[in-house]
Amino acid sequence: MEKLTIEVADGSLTALRFGTGPKVAVAAHGITASGMAYRAVGRHLPADWSLIALDLRGRGGSAGLPGPYGMSRHAEDICAAAAQVGRGRPVALVGQSMGAYAALRAAVRRPELFRRLVLVDGGLPLPVPAGVDPDAVLAAALGPAIARLDETYPSVQAYVDFFRAHPALAAEWSDDLTEYVRYDATGPEGAVRSRVDGAAVRADGRDLLVSAESFGDDLLALTVPAVLLYAPRGMFGQPPGLLPEPVVAHWRERVPGLATELVDANHYTILMTDGPAATIVRHLTAA
Repeated sequence: MEKLTIEVADGSLTALRFGTGPKVAVAAHGITASGMAYRAVGRHLPADWSLIALDLRGRGGSAGLPGPYGMSRHAEDICAAAAQVGRGRPVALVGQSMGAYAALRAAVRRPELFRRLVLVDGGLPLPVPAGVDPDAVLAAALGPAIARLDETYPSVQAYVDFFRAHPALAAEWSDDLTEYVRYDATGPEGAVRSRVDGAAVRADGRDLLVSAESFGDDLLALTVPAVLLYAPRGMFGQPPGLLPEPVVAHWRERVPGLATELVDANHYTILMTDGPAATIVRHLTAA
């Protein structure tokens, strides 16, 4: 793994490069994650590929980049990264969870930059009942993922142990997950915390909910070949998945260029475990 710097309008993003091949893919992560979430995907790349996994603004090495946040802002950053690392050639693009929505928007705004789009358990509009408080929905959906942003831990190991107890991760814990958590940890012993900016998470989560209809418009405007990989289990490791089958079927019928595949995983393990990671690579590197 190599750290890269991606220049954007108001500073620079940190990115993690997995692989050294000339064919390039760009990756966008979930709402409280980092580019290290793609470690398993990077390990499964063919020798002639490289994966540039971004730390989106407000996360990881890009935590210091300012707002405003939101999917359109992340899409601008993704496009800047694609233009820089692609060097005049279209790149493949993958996004998971929140990153799928940002990747979708990037592919619609600048289709000439991308040869293929892989959406991983995200990207489809989620119905939000009228009058519901978006912040309350966000807190209920993400639970421990948001709570940890306001906590400190006595050591990095204690932070790792916190993650190991998560019901969606405990049964499939691996070195990839350990390194993912270690990468997110910052601060001195006795006051270890996440590098994720809570304000960025809350702003992005609100954007995902209040702008849900706009992602439907993006799907209908999509011209880049795309595939959606989705999981039958959700953020707590139990059914239903984040994207219910009727929602997937609805958009599969409305967007002729969108292929879909159900992957036996939960919302997190669909990205960070070996079998699903190999499936992502298979679609990402397809001719």
